[in-house]
Amino acid sequence: MIKVFGHQSPDTDATCSAIIWAWYLNTHTALEAKAYVLGELNSETQFVLSHWSVDTPELLESVNSEDKVVIVDTNNPQELFDNINDTEVLQIIDHHKLAGGLTTDLPAEITVRPLASTASVMYDRMGEHTKELPSEIAGLVLSCILSDTLEFRSPTTTPHDKDIAEQLAAQLGVDISKYAGEMFAAKSDISSFTDIGLIKLDSKKYAVGEKNFRISVVETTDPASVLERKAGIITAIQEVCAEEEDTDEVLFFIVDILNEEATVLTYNELTRQVITNSFGVATEGDTEILPGIVSRKKQILPALKA
Repeated sequence: MIKVFGHQSPDTDATCSAIIWAWYLNTHTALEAKAYVLGELNSETQFVLSHWSVDTPELLESVNSEDKVVIVDTNNPQELFDNINDTEVLQIIDHHKLAGGLTTDLPAEITVRPLASTASVMYDRMGEHTKELPSEIAGLVLSCILSDTLEFRSPTTTPHDKDIAEQLAAQLGVDISKYAGEMFAAKSDISSFTDIGLIKLDSKKYAVGEKNFRISVVETTDPASVLERKAGIITAIQEVCAEEEDTDEVLFFIVDILNEEATVLTYNELTRQVITNSFGVATEGDTEILPGIVSRKKQILPALKA
């Protein structure tokens, strides 16, 4: 049985893409596959799975040299198991830049395309089979695109992503704005997450100069509800840095979906220095608003400077 999974701190695209591709392998190839997740699901992803009546994938806690795997929505070994290179990687399907570090003993089938979501890449790979997608799989593809593009607000959005989403929405009888609003409302409910949980909810590790950072993002239509917890989040950041040997600091961004801006916590000298050097702003206090910044992949990570 092939294990299909995305990155740690799974979001909607990582979770649903694993489900989509496991479905495709099981129904249109001779392979048998099962979708997994590598962490706790955020509230938006839980809403999406419930809306389309799809079971939550099982949590995968480890892999070994006997495992055959398909990796989706990442090619970065820092976002996977420490021993991921011991497995037999059959396929990688992704939409991020090449990170390096994954190795295979045998050739792997790799598809990386500059689209806004991994589900968009999969939609293209499925070709004629997209004409017979079950409604729940089509709904998951649509959800991935709306999530990763913030309903087409993100600069990662391509015309092709939008075309796929609009075509699927028409087939499903879904009002995109209404459904996206429901997704984002679910995403904005952070009441069930601890402060440490918020830091790790949507987080990627990234080197800035000689320091290793967690770049954490909370996307919300209600940024005030996150900022109300600022003191606790800053304390939790210190705990995370103390616990994780490979994390020197955390940059915590609160993305305001509707106003299309980000607020970043600048709570010490290092975070203020990085934000000043990266975005050309004179940081004052323990928060800084960055107008127009909504995408970690395209706007935040490429800009970061020590």
